[in-house]
Amino acid sequence: MFGFGQLIDILKKSPKKIVFTEGNDPRILEAASRLLAGTFLHPILVGDPKEIAVVAEESGFNIRGAEIIDPLNYDRFDEMTELFCELRKSKGVTPEQAKKVLSQANYFGTMLVKMGVADALLGGATYSTADTVRPALQLIKTKPGNSIVSSCFILVRPSATGENEVLAMGDCAINIKPTEDELVEIAGETAECAKIFGVDPKIAFLSYSTLGSGKGEDVDKMRNAADKAKAKYPALPIEGELQFDAAVSPRVARTKCPGSEVAGHANTFIFPDISAGNIGYKIAQRLGNFEAYGPILLGLNAPINDLSRGCNASEVYSMAIITAALA
Repeated sequence: MFGFGQLIDILKKSPKKIVFTEGNDPRILEAASRLLAGTFLHPILVGDPKEIAVVAEESGFNIRGAEIIDPLNYDRFDEMTELFCELRKSKGVTPEQAKKVLSQANYFGTMLVKMGVADALLGGATYSTADTVRPALQLIKTKPGNSIVSSCFILVRPSATGENEVLAMGDCAINIKPTEDELVEIAGETAECAKIFGVDPKIAFLSYSTLGSGKGEDVDKMRNAADKAKAKYPALPIEGELQFDAAVSPRVARTKCPGSEVAGHANTFIFPDISAGNIGYKIAQRLGNFEAYGPILLGLNAPINDLSRGCNASEVYSMAIITAALA
């Protein structure tokens, strides 16, 4: 099962470049110094090189070897401005407007990914989720066939056997009330993400009802979404709608849905809305002693992820590895 060593091994075979939009934040600099000590991931810091050097020195972090790019002094800025105007031409963006927008680190960093200077981006240590997702939607856009950006959390807990127990939960951070078709897309993306972490996905569409035991619009939504997901992803084990106990407890599953290959053994959970998802993963994290990694943004053309503003350097380091591995 999953360990960060597996992701690092993947990256060692094909090292990536990751851009940090908040290059002068001490947490980012600490994570960058740890990454620079390895050879599997190359950090690009956005910001004023002199300011970053001062903060790094004051904080005692060695960032020698990091690439630092200043939006106000970038030799490909005119090329970036031209591409930005092309990407936003439907909005009638002028070069002057583009330059103003691109002086903001979140947009500048996203354009570095768009131009292929970096493979992935990690932001949000000081920006809101919206300020990280908005440039990604406008410039990187969703993958062909995808209509939304969604998210999942990967939850990891050591087990008595010595292997880590790994679960995937979506969508806990982006879509407030997803439709049936959006839930199908969330399930497919969450399953693909789970596989990267060594999970063989068994997908439960969660509800307060198990296979018709309860009634209501939300029950119908999850049942219909599960049926659509089964049709779209015939190779994936999918069940729904399921109550959480039926999804994870073999004993309960034998009573409530005998014969299901998913019920009682689910490891990939699709929530009906953001309230349930956000509450659910935090219960697992705080009461179940799982480490929660995410939100991992899904459905974009390139890996871009959002940090919590309350994150620490260790979380930045972990999310950098996860984000780059998605590339």
